[in-house]
Amino acid sequence: MWNLVLLGVAAAGVTAGCLVPNRWLPPLPNDKLLHFGSFAVLSALALRVADGRFEAGCWLLGLFVAGWLIECLQMFVPDRRFCWRDLGANAAGIVFVGVCAQLYAALA
Repeated sequence: MWNLVLLGVAAAGVTAGCLVPNRWLPPLPNDKLLHFGSFAVLSALALRVADGRFEAGCWLLGLFVAGWLIECLQMFVPDRRFCWRDLGANAAGIVFVGVCAQLYAALA
C-alpha cells in the first residue's frame, strides 16, 4: 500500500516539475540527467508495486508511455517543447532499472 502511495506522490511530483514553465524553475544543472534519475526512481518504485514479471513489464511500459505523454503535453506549456532527447533519457532510466532488477533477480 505505502509503495503505491509513494509511487503516486513521486509521479505527481515528476509530472508537475515537467509541466510548469521553465521560468518557474531554478536553473537546472543537467536536464537529461534529471530525466534519467526521475524515471529511474519511478521505475524502482513501480517494480516494488509490481507482482510478477508481466506486471513489472506493464508498469515499465506504462512509465515510458507516461513520459511520452508528458513530452507531448509540454508543447502546450510556455517555455517548453517536445524533446526526443528527454524521452530518450526517460527510457534510459527505465531500462537501467529494469536491467538492474533482472541482474539482481538472477544473482539472488
